[in-house]
Amino acid sequence: MKKIVVAIDGPAGAGKSTIAKLAAEKLGYAYIDTGAMYRSVAWKFLQTGKPFDEDFISGLSKTMLIDFKPEAKINRVFVDGTEVTDAIRTPEVTAIVSRVAAIGAVREAMVDQQRRMGEAGGVLMDGRDIGTVVFPNAQLKIFLTASVEERARRRYAEMVAKGQQVDLQQLQADIAERDKQDSERAISPLRQAEDALLLDTSDMGISEVTERILQLVQERAQ
Repeated sequence: MKKIVVAIDGPAGAGKSTIAKLAAEKLGYAYIDTGAMYRSVAWKFLQTGKPFDEDFISGLSKTMLIDFKPEAKINRVFVDGTEVTDAIRTPEVTAIVSRVAAIGAVREAMVDQQRRMGEAGGVLMDGRDIGTVVFPNAQLKIFLTASVEERARRRYAEMVAKGQQVDLQQLQADIAERDKQDSERAISPLRQAEDALLLDTSDMGISEVTERILQLVQERAQ
């Protein structure tokens, strides 16, 4: 079968990264975690200790080098040679990543990198605007979603497992606010592409969702 470009979009906490990693591994595709790229920019900015400034952040995004290195089923993330796999998942990064991702110049810098990564096909990317902006001609587009309550429950379980203290109700409020920010931003807002397949995972397990995506890839790659 030919190798295609698979674009998976959807709101925060829908399980895009988990599902995308599993599907890519089973398909033998490269997995590009676009959300991790924007989180990396946010992390890099926070390291400077400077007040939020769009021009300054834009400059950072154009000069930093982001790498992905799969290892033992973990997609390790590096920024300018420093591993940030766990560091980019902290509440501090989460709190500002939507604002960082809404900066036009930052999105341009990241999209340029993403398009280069996907030129040869055999790539699976997840994010907010992969099917609408980054790869509008992707052979398969999926809009992966779940209820706010279910997404909060999943994120809560994930953070507790890592030993982090978190309030479930606050998580739910944060996710709802993130949805609002991502959907209303002026540049590349979160929306389902007209030709994307809607996949609601509220009542589906990880393996079930993964198998459904593998099925769809096989159908499109004939």
